[in-house]
Amino acid sequence: MSGKFGVTNLKLKYPGEEVPLLFQGVSLSVRPGEKVLLLGPSGCGKSTLLQVLSGIVPDIIELPLKADHVAVPSRWGYVFQDPDAQFCMPYVDEEIAFVLENMQVPREEMPAQIEHYLQLVGLRLEDSHTLISQLSQGMKQRLAIASVLALEPEVLFLDEPTALLDEEGTQLVWETIRSVSADKTLVIVEHKIDGILDLVDRLIVLSPEGELMADGSPSAVFSTYRQQLADYGIWYPGVWDDMGYPAASARSAARADHQPIMRLDGFIGLRGGTIRTSVDNLNVYPGDWIAVTGGNGAGKSSLLLAMMRLIPTRGSCRVEGAKGGKIEQLAEHVGFVFQNPEFQFVTNSVEEELAYSLPEGGGSAAQQAHMHELLRQYDLLGLRKRHPFQLSMGQKRRLSVATAMVRGPRILLLDEPTFGLDAHGTMRMLEQLERLRAAGTAIVMVTHDDEIVQRCATRVWQVEAGRVTETPIMAPPVAQAGKARRSYAYNVHVP
Repeated sequence: MSGKFGVTNLKLKYPGEEVPLLFQGVSLSVRPGEKVLLLGPSGCGKSTLLQVLSGIVPDIIELPLKADHVAVPSRWGYVFQDPDAQFCMPYVDEEIAFVLENMQVPREEMPAQIEHYLQLVGLRLEDSHTLISQLSQGMKQRLAIASVLALEPEVLFLDEPTALLDEEGTQLVWETIRSVSADKTLVIVEHKIDGILDLVDRLIVLSPEGELMADGSPSAVFSTYRQQLADYGIWYPGVWDDMGYPAASARSAARADHQPIMRLDGFIGLRGGTIRTSVDNLNVYPGDWIAVTGGNGAGKSSLLLAMMRLIPTRGSCRVEGAKGGKIEQLAEHVGFVFQNPEFQFVTNSVEEELAYSLPEGGGSAAQQAHMHELLRQYDLLGLRKRHPFQLSMGQKRRLSVATAMVRGPRILLLDEPTFGLDAHGTMRMLEQLERLRAAGTAIVMVTHDDEIVQRCATRVWQVEAGRVTETPIMAPPVAQAGKARRSYAYNVHVP
């Protein structure tokens, strides 16, 4: 196995910045076989540090970097936050075959190995020669992990590999990583940490400024730095209760005096000519917070895309006040946030993204004040001149929601809006959404997060094999759930 790797006195900045943006003297090393988890708030540089440790920065991504010493591993694999960023081929089997070909695996052995790696990550397809573009984001992430495992790396760099997966998929991926990583080194960036604390033996925590705040065993870090973790908005077991986020309540949208603002009757959405989502009869009312739940590939994202007419549809989905069903007509009443925030960026700066959706480019004084307030609310003021693609994933997510809010829509369609956010960012966004909901905005949100369903939703739409039905909210006692999370996996008393 390769020796240890790491950096000494690392300093890094983005082009055009006058002062270092990230890492003002970070030093760390990773020993062979270690299982390391990097924690920190959104934008502190976790993903960039992962890329430096692997050599992607600056060998592939050229960023101004200074360090007294940099040592990278010789055999490594990297799983990105966005699986589309690493695919080279159009079909599932070809993606893994591409790796195997570079590994000089004989052609006649490839079909069996392709099937092996697909099964290893639980990606079960009727035909492995399936277009990657037809997979859900969660299924794409499993494929990305499978293709990296085909490299047989000694070191695995994992950048939020389960961010787009449901609970079952998340467990399956980590079980897979456990089964193949006994003799491997792992360096992981992940927000959903409950499922991996028993896997890692070392935590490295970065401050908001990108400085090394803590480095030690999970038990030592959680017991010694709990207050700092809470102050910086870093995810840790029990953070929902420690931050005082309200427990699940019996609130419901007041409908007695309201007509539906959206009606779905015999409504279906199609992708590639195949029905991907179907609704018999459901209504959306002012003040609803509808959590859309279901497994990866069930059709949750397709439902939102159909409601926004971004994929072909049949049947009826009527929005009150809309003059028709075209995207331009719906956009006056409905805000949409893609699962991948980059899909909706069209300009060269954060503030231009907000101005783009406003009449006359947001040039009036009132519009400028409105944009300034949105930038403040979503903690983007200091980034207003930055190109959207230079933001961290959490910052991109906040920008995507802010752009959906700029026109004051009556209905918000949100596809995993908290993916990639730290604890502060998540709860701040949920609080902003709750204020909108209380004022009458209807929220339809795809989410895999049970905490959000239990603490925020007024209704739940369950999607199974494309069929959408309403189900009751089944919330376990939050106090008991919180207690269980506090003691999970690291055997340390936390007051």
